[in-house]
Amino acid sequence: MNLRPLGNRIVVEPIEQEDITAGGIVLPETAKEKPQKGTVLFAGAGERNDKGERIAMDVKIGDTVLFAKYAGTETKIDGKKLLIMRETDLLAVIE
Repeated sequence: MNLRPLGNRIVVEPIEQEDITAGGIVLPETAKEKPQKGTVLFAGAGERNDKGERIAMDVKIGDTVLFAKYAGTETKIDGKKLLIMRETDLLAVIE
C-alpha cells in the first residue's frame, strides 16, 4: 500500500477491542466501543511555519498512539480500516 499523507497528517491503523471479555462473554459488533488506540502506519512531512520551514512531527511510523473517540476520517484501503487524522488530534504516544 502506497499512501503519502500531506502536511501534519498521519495514517493510523486502529487496534480493535477484544471480542471476548475477561469473564468469557462474547461481545457483538454493536456492543463494542470505537477504538481509541492505534499504530501509526504513515506520517506526513509536517506543517510549515510562517517562514516556510518544516516543523518536525512528534510521532513516527510504528508509534502506538491514543486519540479522541471520533477523531480523524475513516477509510478502507486494501481491506484494512484506517484513520487519517491531523497530528493535533492525537492525545498521547504510548511508550
